[in-house]
Amino acid sequence: MIRTQDRLKARILIVDDEPGNILVLKRMLAASGYKNVESTTDGRKVSGIYKSYGPDLILLDLKMPGCSGFEVMEGLQRLQGDDYLPILILSVQRDYETRLRALNAGAKDFVNKPFEAMEILARIGNMLEVRLLHVQVRNHNKTLEEKVAERTQKLEKTRMEVIHRLGRAAEFRDNETGLHVIRMSRFSQRLAQQIGLSDDECDLILNASPMHDIGKIGIPDRILLKPGRLTDKEWEIMKTHPEIGAKLLSGSESQLMQMAEMIAMTHQERWDGSGYPLGLKGEEIPLVSRIIAVADVFDALTSERPYKKAWSIDDSVTEIIKKSGVHFDPEIVSAFKVTLPDFIVIKDAFSESNETSILYQMHEKLPPLETS
Repeated sequence: MIRTQDRLKARILIVDDEPGNILVLKRMLAASGYKNVESTTDGRKVSGIYKSYGPDLILLDLKMPGCSGFEVMEGLQRLQGDDYLPILILSVQRDYETRLRALNAGAKDFVNKPFEAMEILARIGNMLEVRLLHVQVRNHNKTLEEKVAERTQKLEKTRMEVIHRLGRAAEFRDNETGLHVIRMSRFSQRLAQQIGLSDDECDLILNASPMHDIGKIGIPDRILLKPGRLTDKEWEIMKTHPEIGAKLLSGSESQLMQMAEMIAMTHQERWDGSGYPLGLKGEEIPLVSRIIAVADVFDALTSERPYKKAWSIDDSVTEIIKKSGVHFDPEIVSAFKVTLPDFIVIKDAFSESNETSILYQMHEKLPPLETS
């Protein structure tokens, strides 16, 4: 229900080419307590007044020189969009065709001149009630939408935090640094940009790729942390980590988690079909996994580990080019060569020498976990 004081504050616009009619209506409205009334005798000015004044109700004469009431309504319909603007027609014309045409043009009610004051005031009150209820519901829906968007954003931030923390946990357990997943995810995003994927797809790759090795959480320490060469049996166990990762990430309705699941399952596939666990070949391998394969190997080759020294950039690039068409998609390798300068910038920005400060800064920027 709309309060009387709110209805009396509503913005009313009178459009009539006769100043005398406007004066009568203004006096009548003022006597009834309406405080916000504007007017014009020129229908051509209505669109501009509508934009600046934002009326809640228009009292409109149909027969005016220069711009008829029908032309006024036609112009307003182009401006309204999904807004509900009640128009009350005041006219001496009483024929059925005129009334029907006015209603079809956007009028909500029709009063003949000369009018009875009590009747027109009652119609104005009723029309403003509907208008203000519409505004009330629209504002309420907007508030709800904003709250839903805010909540969705918080949930998305929480999901992102979980993904990055789990990705880092998998790397730490594998004697990797926490910055490996950060670097390779940015390498992957840059490659995706280079081959022309959309901004949304590139962002998905950036945020899903840290989960590529999450399945290593399920590999026993005696195998995962073994300093020497794995036996054939141990290697077969190690090769189960893609399936373990996919199972860990499966069942989500989130597009991000679905991509992470696909990456976890297929990031060890090779272009020539010699990879695992599915033995996919060529374009059977999802594009995102073909991208990540190059990004992951480049960072692995150029990073020092307890069991190896870091390769030089030149040697690493030579190795990736050598494996083009064997381990890697040739088109992705071509994109890699173009983006190599960006890879070097990313690698320097997220080097192990800066690990403590970088991870601390990232932690400070992470949102708190939602508990409800």
